[in-house]
Amino acid sequence: MSSDDKKVISFAELQAHSSRDDLYILIHGKVYATSKFLDEHPGGDEVILAEAGKDATEAFEDVGHSDEAREVLNGLYIGEFDGADAMNVKKAQGTNSNLTSAAQSTGSPITYLIPLSLIGGFLAWRFYFGP
Repeated sequence: MSSDDKKVISFAELQAHSSRDDLYILIHGKVYATSKFLDEHPGGDEVILAEAGKDATEAFEDVGHSDEAREVLNGLYIGEFDGADAMNVKKAQGTNSNLTSAAQSTGSPITYLIPLSLIGGFLAWRFYFGP
């Protein structure tokens, strides 16, 4: 697709294409049609489906994709994302990321008790059965 043929994808259109058979993913302001690639993705199709209809840039970069993976994206490119809709993407993702960060910040007491009990058990064993 040449630069003259660039299609501009709105946020509404990005979200409308979120099914397995018709899937758009947004990475670095560019939109990619990834339905054809789902079965070939080395990490499984669930990874891509989880990013349907939203900005997948962070998820894509967190994995550390190879240059070869980035070349595959070129073949899936369909257009640019409408910059005016960028705030809608941030708002939509903000609600999910706030819930995730809240869940991660609250730790269960059991995550502390298990290691402490193992250390205590080892020290007791060492004290009673040690030299």
